[in-house]
This record gives sequence, structure tokens and C-alpha cells, in this order.
Amino acid sequence: MKKTQKRRIFKRIFLVLTISGLLFLHFYVPRFITEIKNPLIQLIKGNYLITEVPIFENNELNGKYINFNSFDDTKLSSYLTYSSLDTVKGTIILLHGIRSKKESFIELSTKLSKHGFNTVALDSRAHGQSNGTYCTFGVKEKKDVSELISVLSEKEGITENIGVWGQSLGGAIGLQALGNDKRIKFGIIESTFSDFKTITNDYFNYHAGFNIRPLTNYLVYRAGKIADFDPKEAKPIKYCENIEQPILIIHGNKDERINIQYGKDNFSKIPSTKKEFIEIENANHLNVWKTGGDEYFERIIKFINKNTVGSRV
Repeated sequence: MKKTQKRRIFKRIFLVLTISGLLFLHFYVPRFITEIKNPLIQLIKGNYLITEVPIFENNELNGKYINFNSFDDTKLSSYLTYSSLDTVKGTIILLHGIRSKKESFIELSTKLSKHGFNTVALDSRAHGQSNGTYCTFGVKEKKDVSELISVLSEKEGITENIGVWGQSLGGAIGLQALGNDKRIKFGIIESTFSDFKTITNDYFNYHAGFNIRPLTNYLVYRAGKIADFDPKEAKPIKYCENIEQPILIIHGNKDERINIQYGKDNFSKIPSTKKEFIEIENANHLNVWKTGGDEYFERIIKFINKNTVGSRV
């Protein structure tokens, strides 16, 4: 084969690979950011899907499933666990992290029930038993929380002392919900970010060991287009400026996934006169509860009890 023919073949292969790579970046890579229910992504990131028999049914909890249609008719699933005491101090909506599910809160629901609190563990859209395909990092999810509060009022008569407790992505949703809906009376926010675009750049660097910011920002833009949301709205720190309710923000100082500085930035923007920040020594992103231990849980219970007004039978 002549050298000129080899060059032509090489150029064609290079051109095909380049075009294929660009198309893959444009159409598919953004789905790794926002698409939850995708077989390839599940294969790469692990199968998080719930078992055929929901775990809540295998526990001796006094509660029930509450399924409802959200503002855009997306069907969402939640589980309401009732207080095991004669009095109900309040109702706490539990918001999980990305690619998790409401069943992760069974132990916490049990503990809070024994302390006199109802809990509502919510499968965020596209997670667990809830419908949907995409995560919008709080843009639509904050409205889902508001819709859930309306459903609790209409169907359960629950209107007093409603709070949110969110972890990681759930914390970002919780901050946006607190700033958006004053029916939420208090919040506990663990290990969350302040801005979607910033944390996406951080995650690319964390997982890949490098980050090309212009490319990542473009992928963020594409993710928003695919999932039908404005990435600029996925900004918890903006909603912090509207939070006047009592709030407790927690972050581990060894968190390599979401830097503790983001928690401090969120905290600094909150105008509430009843705000507290807890720094968990030596805790990373995944072990805040384990590292904090019983003392940490008791601090949270003390905060909630202090900021719930009265109780009802």
C-alpha cells in the first residue's frame, strides 16, 4: 500500500473518530450528569434500583405509602411514618442523595418516630419508585416538596411544624425548598453544595483527576437542555438568601466530594436569626452520621425540639 493511501485511510479514521467523539460529548456525556434511569449509566455507576418488595413493608413501622402527582404530573412515591408517641411534635420530610432512595431512611424514620415525629421519606423524581428520568438538582424537586406538603395537608391533615432533612443532593433540594415555601418551618441540611455548575466541575476533577472548565460548563448547559431545566436556577446559595426559618447546616471537614467551604458559604447567606453550623471532625461525605454518632443525633433532636412550636395529639 502506498504512503498516500495510508495517509488517506488514517485521515478518514481520525475524522470519523473525531466526529464520533464530538457527537458522544454533545449527545450522551451530559446524560451522565442528569439522567438517572439509564441502563448504561446504571451499569457504570451501579444498580441502585429498589427491590421488588419495598423494604418499608418489611419493617414494623406504623405508616403508609403516599403516592401523588406533582406539578407537572410526574408520579412520585413517599412513605409516611407516624410518631409512636401519643403526641406529634412535627413532621419531617426526608430527602436522599443522588442515586439513593427513600428506603435509606428506615432507621432514621424509626428513631424520629420514637422521639415523637412523623417522617415522610420521599423518592425524588427519577429515583426509587418515583417516575421521571432526569434529576434537575432542585429546580423541579423543590416544587415536588411543595406539592407533597399540599398533599399532606389535604389528605392527612398535617399542617403544623413541617421540616425538611436533606443529605447531599437532598440538602440542596432542602435549601431551595426552604427558600421557596414558607410552610416549611425548619431545616436540617447535611453535606451539600452551593451551585450546580461549580460542583459539576469539582466532580469531574474528583472522578477524572482533571477538569477542562469550558468543556464541563458546556456539558452542564447540555444537561439542562436534555433534562429541561435552567442550570443557573440550580443554585441553593441563591435560595439561602430567602431562608428566615430555623436551620441547622452540617458538614464533615474531610469531605472530598463536596468541600465544607460550600456549606459555610450557604450558611453565611442565610438571614435567619436561628441558624447553627456543625462541623463534624474527620467526617467525609458518606460517614457524617457514623462519625458524629449518638451525640450528633441528640444535637439534632435538641435543635428540632427547640424550634417546633407546641405539639398536637
